[in-house]
Amino acid sequence: MTREKTYNFAAGPSMLPTSVLERASSEMLNYKGSGMSVMEMSHRSSLYQGIFDEAKADLRRLMSIPETHEILFLQGGASSQFSMVPLNLMGEGGTADYAISGNFSSIAAKEAQKYGRVSISADTSEAGYTKVPMQQDLKLDPAARYFYYCSNNTIYGTQWQYVPDAGNVPIVCDMSSNILSRPVDVSKFGIIFAGAQKNMAPAGLTVLIIDKALAGREIPMTPLMMSYKLMIDKDSMYNTPPCYNIYMLGLVLKWLDEQGGVSGIQRANEKKAKMLYDTIDASKLFFAPAKEGSRSDMNIVFRSGNDELDAKFAKEAAASGFVGVKGHRLAGGMRASLYNAVPLEAAERLCEFIVKFEKEN
Repeated sequence: MTREKTYNFAAGPSMLPTSVLERASSEMLNYKGSGMSVMEMSHRSSLYQGIFDEAKADLRRLMSIPETHEILFLQGGASSQFSMVPLNLMGEGGTADYAISGNFSSIAAKEAQKYGRVSISADTSEAGYTKVPMQQDLKLDPAARYFYYCSNNTIYGTQWQYVPDAGNVPIVCDMSSNILSRPVDVSKFGIIFAGAQKNMAPAGLTVLIIDKALAGREIPMTPLMMSYKLMIDKDSMYNTPPCYNIYMLGLVLKWLDEQGGVSGIQRANEKKAKMLYDTIDASKLFFAPAKEGSRSDMNIVFRSGNDELDAKFAKEAAASGFVGVKGHRLAGGMRASLYNAVPLEAAERLCEFIVKFEKEN
């Protein structure tokens, strides 16, 4: 069985490596001679424990996660962390700093207000979220319990090109759409979390990396399943984890090794993104609204400025096998997501289609 000849630029759930899907398919009915699918295994079995431990170890190695930090495999999507973070870190009467650079950080800040006082350290909404705040733009409270930001904004196509300096305040980062796309110094972060459906695995798994020193600070009302300390103590297995998705994560991590690890995939990602931005910048019809220095390598947003023409482009692109290029309803235009598994060929074909569409219109 082979894939249809389509190019998947969806923002998530997104493309998975073909070789990973083929490996999962070959093991679907009989994993390593067990006579079972991974979907059917007990998460308490020694066979599944091996899958779990290997995925966790590979993630630690590929991201150079220090022993001071624990890896948790959770459920509820990245959006569950909008509540889980303040419940565990804000404390009674605490304050947290939030940088608002897109839709999801805005939602996270509003959710955190239920549990304590939120101070907005930066807000780029007036600029249409076309840029991220620079270090000098951040208003930081040295007494804040944590500083929160989202490193890549899928809807608006912007990305933080640096790790903010929050002093001694723990940094919490939503890396849902760019985790594993480039190296990051995990030791600088108190918490990193990400929904798996962009660069890691199918939707349903949330990966969280936490400095263990931050655990055990949850307020008394924190639900059982939202306690970081409990999840660390039970190694993500207080209840049944998203077993198959953790298995799929393990396969994706093996594939990532074959690409030269995180540094290798970064080079591939930068090449794809540069190709597409160069094509858009050279166009007399299309433009990328994200400002230089804030452009995302993962989500390239572009438009013509004419809604009817954008709709025509999206329709013709879909008919030509380019999946998921219609922009988010909040931003309009078009969006091409170039996550790790999107091949160079896909970016090349989309560039050719953009040039062709411009000539015809």
